[in-house]
Amino acid sequence: MESKGVAVIGAGPAGMFAALRAAEAGADVTLFEKNEKVGRKLAITGKGRCNVTNDCAPADVISHVIRGGKFLYSSVFRFPPRRVMDFFEDAGVPLKTEHGSRVFPASDRAYDVVDALRAKLISAGVKLRTSCPVLSVSRSDGGYYIKTRSGSERFRAVVVATGGVSYPLTGSTGDGYVFARAAGLSVTDPVPSLVPVETAEDFSALSGLTLKNVAFTVRSPSGNVVYSRTGEMLFAHFGVTGPIVLSATASMRDFPVSEYRAEIDLKPAVAREEFDERLRSVLAASSGKDLINALRGTAPAALIQYIIRQAGCDPRRRAGDVDRAARLALLSAYKSFRVTPTRFRPIDEAIVTAGGVDLRALDPKTMEARESPGLFFAGEVIDADAYTGGFNLQIAFSTGAAAGEAAAAKSFE
Repeated sequence: MESKGVAVIGAGPAGMFAALRAAEAGADVTLFEKNEKVGRKLAITGKGRCNVTNDCAPADVISHVIRGGKFLYSSVFRFPPRRVMDFFEDAGVPLKTEHGSRVFPASDRAYDVVDALRAKLISAGVKLRTSCPVLSVSRSDGGYYIKTRSGSERFRAVVVATGGVSYPLTGSTGDGYVFARAAGLSVTDPVPSLVPVETAEDFSALSGLTLKNVAFTVRSPSGNVVYSRTGEMLFAHFGVTGPIVLSATASMRDFPVSEYRAEIDLKPAVAREEFDERLRSVLAASSGKDLINALRGTAPAALIQYIIRQAGCDPRRRAGDVDRAARLALLSAYKSFRVTPTRFRPIDEAIVTAGGVDLRALDPKTMEARESPGLFFAGEVIDADAYTGGFNLQIAFSTGAAAGEAAAAKSFE
């Protein structure tokens, strides 16, 4: 059977970039995708807005990587955020930069990103094989056999960019791990990263409430701070979620989730002593009112009853009767509102999957498997992940570009 050029498995961000870079290098490229359309998961990222990257220096990308930073150094510096931004601008997708240097399409439409990538693939001559799941990848003399329901084809080089196991309805079902193990590579068991947190507290009455400019802090069982960041979060029927909560979960790996302690500073811009003075003034000015009414305006209305409950106070107690001990308990509830994690939400709700193909088995410059020449891995399928802010998509684009370029070179050998 005659060997073809490059096969790319998975039309997510890493796979599409790999296919494009390989085709632009002159290779004959076939892109296999199990879904009917390309970029299905990409189309729902960032709540449908698609945070394509972060407008920062390559070194700043690496500093936001949780696992695999040293490994990613080469690919990120070769294909940094600026190149990603230039790519999409040149592809007809105007971009904008928001808080935290997060880059989005100006239209706030993730589908514009997907459409641009698809158009680029077609113009580059990439053969799109959608609704075509790959069943196996096996080594042959001078290449690899790709087996689909239509039969087997032989390629000189293969890039596996199948994603992890989060959002399985988008096609991320762990196929890449199977291909890697079949080739003899080690795979770190996948676990959820950037995932909502279930809590012991019943926050169902607060479901949908968003808190902005609050600080979320997580402590280890010994009391050490493992994470603390200010930003946006929200309550859900199961517990808490939102950007700063999702990022926190990436640092909650060394102990069972239920052993961590978490707290919310509802007023991080105000020193504890200053806020205590505010409470004194509020209570004095509304001394004849019930506590729950006296505190109105100090926090979202639905949250105040939770603050009072956590402080151990009676919401119908007169504000003028609140003694020093009760006031200090209220102060603690505002500045250290307790949240008790019990477990992460299921992995299929995670934004990204941590774990994957062992980085020690890959060449960081090319993403090629050291013991399986011609076999490359890129994107979420490898054991590298980062915090929120566009960094995970940047990893996908950078590793995809590296793998695609190297696969093209391999196909000409």
